[in-house]
Amino acid sequence: MVAALHTSSLSSLALLARGKVRDNYAVGEDRILMVASDRLSAFDVIMGEPIPGKGALLTRMALFWFDQLGPKGLNICPIHLTGEAPESVVSTEEVPQVAGRSMLVQRLKPLPVEAVVRGYLAGSGWKEYQQNQAVCGVKLPAGLKNASKLPEPIYTPAGKAAAGHHDENISFEQTVDVIGLDLATRMRDISLALYKAASDIAARKGIIIADTKFEFGLDAEGTLTLMDEVLTPDSSRFWPAESYQEGINPPSYDKQFVRDWLEQVQVDGKPWSKTPPAPRLPSDVVAKTAAKYQEALTRLLG
Repeated sequence: MVAALHTSSLSSLALLARGKVRDNYAVGEDRILMVASDRLSAFDVIMGEPIPGKGALLTRMALFWFDQLGPKGLNICPIHLTGEAPESVVSTEEVPQVAGRSMLVQRLKPLPVEAVVRGYLAGSGWKEYQQNQAVCGVKLPAGLKNASKLPEPIYTPAGKAAAGHHDENISFEQTVDVIGLDLATRMRDISLALYKAASDIAARKGIIIADTKFEFGLDAEGTLTLMDEVLTPDSSRFWPAESYQEGINPPSYDKQFVRDWLEQVQVDGKPWSKTPPAPRLPSDVVAKTAAKYQEALTRLLG
């Protein structure tokens, strides 16, 4: 097995930022090398133990979806990939840190809104629906249950928060205030089209995409462009179709296994506070989480 990479350290390029999972490096003025580490975050806290193979798996899955939905496939919208090999912009000795887990992308101006699409009632959406029969201001029919399929997918954007803080759900009208009517409308319509197309593809593989989030940026000409990761278990809620049942939480292909363990773990005799430092993940939790990610990739790509 390839050694896990918790944190990349490339000296041949300037580090722009470290996110929860990705390390971004400047390649000239117009490109970014995105390196997907094997880090895992839960409750907005980065775990100390990496999940072996996770970064490469997320990258393969994102590239699959960019191929399906971008100019090579359904051509729903422009994408940020340059088509160049990530290994070509680092020194020879740094290639092992980059190979198989990186994307060389255009440097865009990110829009400060996350485009969230929900096709099923789950997570925070289910909690909100129980209170007011709506999700992020979108009214829904009465009588829905946990994990119910919605009559039509809904667009529930979020304002991007600073690192370490939760994104805040906002209304479509608020996104208009932030980025203008034209961009807000195109972002919503493209996101719904991406979700519907991806859901059809995933359904043929026995996967339900309950919800997902997309990120967009503008290039130098102002073209709205799909960026960051797309339709991975880190940005989406994937359920195996054969075990789906309305009214209960279906098992998901993501880090739910880690979240469940963290919810019951004791630190100094008390429940973990969900603040750093994170408890040390046992090897069996790491292994089972890695297996969940791998199962999603195998289903999707064969």
